[in-house]
Order: sequence, then structure tokens, then C-alpha cells
Amino acid sequence: MNINKIKIYKSPIKLKEPFKLSLSTHEFAENIIINISTDEDIEGYGECSPFMMINGENMDTCFIVAQYLAKILIGKNPLQIDECCLLMDKLIYANNSIKSAFDMALYDIAATHAGLPLYKYLKGNNNKKIITDYTVSLDDAPKMASDAQKIVDSGFQVMKVKLGTTKEKDVERISKIREAIGYEMPIRIDANQGWNAEEALEILIALAPYKIQHCEEPIPRWNFMELPSIKKHSPIPIMADECCCDHHDAKRLIDLEACDLFNIKLGKCSGINKALKIIELAEKGNIMMQLGGFLESRLGFTAAAHLALTSNHIIHFDFDTPLMFEEDPVLGGITYNNKGVITITETPGLGAAIDEKYLNKQEKIMIE
Repeated sequence: MNINKIKIYKSPIKLKEPFKLSLSTHEFAENIIINISTDEDIEGYGECSPFMMINGENMDTCFIVAQYLAKILIGKNPLQIDECCLLMDKLIYANNSIKSAFDMALYDIAATHAGLPLYKYLKGNNNKKIITDYTVSLDDAPKMASDAQKIVDSGFQVMKVKLGTTKEKDVERISKIREAIGYEMPIRIDANQGWNAEEALEILIALAPYKIQHCEEPIPRWNFMELPSIKKHSPIPIMADECCCDHHDAKRLIDLEACDLFNIKLGKCSGINKALKIIELAEKGNIMMQLGGFLESRLGFTAAAHLALTSNHIIHFDFDTPLMFEEDPVLGGITYNNKGVITITETPGLGAAIDEKYLNKQEKIMIE
């Protein structure tokens, strides 16, 4: 089997309301869709959602780099995923977001060719309940408390709260949220690198009475050498996110005993191929994991859900952003049910595709 055609699409989708974090504010999911076709009439879909301030990419850079990646993959065997990923890495450094879209499409083809849903192709088992959290965007405390109440009223079982400003404001945010919703629902927090090392520990100690499940990336990613001390003294478990991109980062953090958990995102680690290497290291190091993402549609999170079924060490799921879209162009894929419960199809491959009517309206280029 050989790749004979690759289509690259820009996919900007408006969000129902701005998505705010300490690093940036987003009004659109500005994504890229990759469609790979083969000479055996098997095709695969992939998607990425680049964040400039996290992976140094945006929709426009991904659209350009994708054309270089597509040209080197034309004529290659899509079942030889290791070799295809190595070719992409040799062609250009980093650019993990756009590489993840190609990686996803290759795995879609491989699992479809094998006649297996992706999780089975990856030797996983559909033996766990996937329950996504829902995120409260960064805002003033009353607005965040109101948003938190809406999440409770919608039936979700877990909440994630964006923080990352000052101690006074962040503690007020969590305090107001707990006043609004009580203490029964688990709350996870994400500072998105917003605190320095000294204030991070102060804030984590101040937040401890509010029953926080864990904290993602409290300090700047480059300052990871401070994480072991923060982890040691923090009353709240520390999850590495932006400082844990690939398996090399994961090994370094394990060796440093720098965190309690990893947050894996396909757009950070360049796709499933390297995510599996992180998972293997985490299992050996007894590190629990969360699978998350950026602003991917249900297509991207369908891939993440399949991956979630490959390890018992993956215990948290942050798959909520497709619910923030004004439109859903995905056919098939994961289903969001009551209380944030996600179900996955048993269709071969991803079991998801993008509506051709939607794609025909987007800016695109085809490489043959």
C-alpha cells in the first residue's frame, strides 16, 4: 500500500464564547485537517489544533509545513508508521502539532486496514469509563463562579478551572466557585505556567482547603528544575503539561521526581507514535496520566479516547473543547452522553471523518 494523495484543510470554527487562559484568549478553534488517501482506497483523517504560545505553531504555519510533510510522504507505505514519523522528524525540527495530524491519519489508515477500531489496533481494551471534565475559563471570580454553576447544572461530574494570575485573585476565584457549587464535585486547576516558583507554592498551600484534585503546570515550562521542590512541599499533586511534550521530557521529569502526573496531548508530542512512548515510561515509573488536548474537534478527541483505552495508568480525561464549538463537522467518532460520559464506536480505524460539505467550504491544497 502506498500514499497517493494528501489533502490539507484549514478549519477555523467559532467558539460559543471566548476560551481564556493565562497565556491567551481564543474566539476560534483554528485547526488543520489532514486527509491521506492510498492506492488501496483506504483513507485516514487527522487533525491538529496549534497554540502559538505553547507549541510555536498556528493554523497558517501548519498549513505551510504540512505541504512539505505531505511531499515527503507521497509514495510511502502508510503502514510503516515509525518510518513515516522518522521522515517527518528528519525533515523539520519540532512542529509537533502539524506532525500529530499526519500521525493520526496514518494510524487511522493502519487500524482500518487491520479491520480493527484504533484502540484494539493499539492493543488496548474498552474496559474503562471515560468521563470528561468541563473547563471554567479564566475570568473574574463572579463570572467563573456563575460558569461553574452552569457546569454543575449541566450534569458534569468533574470540573477544571483555569488560573495563573495572582495569589489574591486565584484564591478568590476558587473560593467563589466553592461557595457556588459546594465541595462535592472534584476540581482540577490549571495555571498554564502563570506563577513563579515561590508564589506557586504559596498559592497551592492557600488552595489546599478547597479540595483540589491536582494542579497542571504551575510554573514556566523552562523552569522545570524547580518542580521537584514544589512537588515535595505542595499539598496538591502536580501534573506536568507544557514541560512534558515528548518521551525525552517524560524521562527527564521521572528522573528528577518532578511531578505526580503527566498530561499527554497529541498536539504536544507529535502524535500517537510518541504518546505511546510516554505511556510506557509512565507505567514503568508508576506515573498516572491525563489525556487532554487543545481545541480539537471530536475528530482529534476521538483519537485521544482510543489512546486512553491503552493503559490503566490513564485515569483522567480532559475532552471537553468540542462541546464549546458553534458547529460540529465530524461524522461518527466519540459521543458525549449525560454526566460527561464518553462512548467510543467499534468501527475500524478512528471511526470518524469530516463532513465533505464542510470541507468543501474550507481553504485547502492537495498534494499528489
